[in-house]
Amino acid sequence: MKLVSWNVNGLRACVTKGFMDYYQESQADIFCVQETKLQAGQIEMDLGEDVYQYWNYAIKKGYSGTAVFTRIKPLSARYGMEEDSEPEGRMITLEFDRFYLVNVYTPNAKRDLTRLPYRLEWEDRFLKYILQLEQTKPVIVCGDLNVAHQEIDLKNPKPNMGNSGFTLEERGKMTELLAAGYVDSFRHLYPDRTDIYSWWSYMPKVRERNVGWRIDYFLVSNQLAPQVEDAHIDCHVMGSDHCPVGLTLQL
Repeated sequence: MKLVSWNVNGLRACVTKGFMDYYQESQADIFCVQETKLQAGQIEMDLGEDVYQYWNYAIKKGYSGTAVFTRIKPLSARYGMEEDSEPEGRMITLEFDRFYLVNVYTPNAKRDLTRLPYRLEWEDRFLKYILQLEQTKPVIVCGDLNVAHQEIDLKNPKPNMGNSGFTLEERGKMTELLAAGYVDSFRHLYPDRTDIYSWWSYMPKVRERNVGWRIDYFLVSNQLAPQVEDAHIDCHVMGSDHCPVGLTLQL
């Protein structure tokens, strides 16, 4: 089973920059998208009759949003963590026969860290939520988690210490999540690989020089770790300030 996740930073814009080419080439069974930045009716995705589409839109126009395109029909779908769903459209949970899939776009703490308290509270709720799912069946979490966990996960760790996405608090929450029974699939297979990132600033020449951060992930329940066959980051794929990440499971 092949899964792909991509923060497209505006799906309508990404579609004009090769999204469909990559989507078709990936041949993913499940394709997750974050930061769609659109509302219902603003785009028509012709992905084939065998593809089920799930969308979670933010109330605020042109902001956040998630989607999942799957060739495998899920048993159920849920939007957000609470019954009233997330107003920012940040999460979709699909239940399959052997696992739950949680597609998530984690809130950014903002450059001035004004949203850090909300981010940390959200992280606590998120961990509680997936652990509740775990009581029924294993969980796969994918998406833009907006944190570089370790120094190996960004090009310039020293000058970025304490910056949004690399605060001790955010990194600590990721450590807690993994310690609760999850595996970072990429690091599981490639514990020492350097210079592999999934996000680059739009500042001039940053991507060309590969000054990036690895903030997009596939996390799997510990019990699924032996089934992880491949984890990849398609750094060469353009169309967004993020690139797609993928997971292949032997199920």
